[in-house]
Amino acid sequence: MSNDDQYGGTGQTRTRLPDPPADPYGPTRRTPRATRSLITVVGVVVLLIAAIAFANQSGDSPSGKPSDNAPATSSTAATGTSPVTGKNGTIPKGFTHDEQGAQSAAANYAVALGSDAMFDAARRRPIVQAVYLPDVAGARQSDLDKVYGDPEFLARIGLDAAGKAPKGQTFISRLNPVGTKVEKFGGDTASVSVWYSALFGLAGEGSKNPVAESWYTNTYELRWLNGDWRVADFTQKEGPAPVGRDQTASSAEEMAAAVSQFGGLTYAR
Repeated sequence: MSNDDQYGGTGQTRTRLPDPPADPYGPTRRTPRATRSLITVVGVVVLLIAAIAFANQSGDSPSGKPSDNAPATSSTAATGTSPVTGKNGTIPKGFTHDEQGAQSAAANYAVALGSDAMFDAARRRPIVQAVYLPDVAGARQSDLDKVYGDPEFLARIGLDAAGKAPKGQTFISRLNPVGTKVEKFGGDTASVSVWYSALFGLAGEGSKNPVAESWYTNTYELRWLNGDWRVADFTQKEGPAPVGRDQTASSAEEMAAAVSQFGGLTYAR
């Protein structure tokens, strides 16, 4: 891995960015493109969204017989206690001290750590302080400031040195949790996986980094402290990724409008 592909040594959280097409918002559909790893962040820090663009998939369904052990309908229904009402800045707080609360915390923390706010120094610090354990937040803050504040990195994804999008373009970085799963639960500790889709890129005429979708699963190590769950560590892996449908990509204007008009959600199990 070259110096351009790595920041500060090895780590578990990788950043994948889209290869810009020649005409990202033209009338034709984009051709499939594979992702490539560009940056490795020091240690395990918060998520920088992976962006994978794909299109022109055949409409064929995957072959194979349906499983005899298909999950019951109830397994995909919303369950558990009512959503939390407290806030720590912009991040929900007051999760219940049980498995459901741990799942809710992991989903909401994933959204915060994958948001566009992480690219703004003033907005990034409150997120790190609210999500991570106090004895972890300090080290994470330093690592994150180096990564998100690196002008070369920001330029590579189309932002200026302050993390701002060019005039006339909208920067999009949003996680959309699909489901959560408790891997381990020990009362005051929990390991929770969050499966999500992610949108990442610049919407606007002339964008060389069009908004693309990717799928990942993050596993968060949580600890109960002072009446709430906090993050100690996390790992990331690709997928599961569904088969892409044969849909025409929306225009830059439509994508920018959608992000500004459709607000985010508070996730509760």
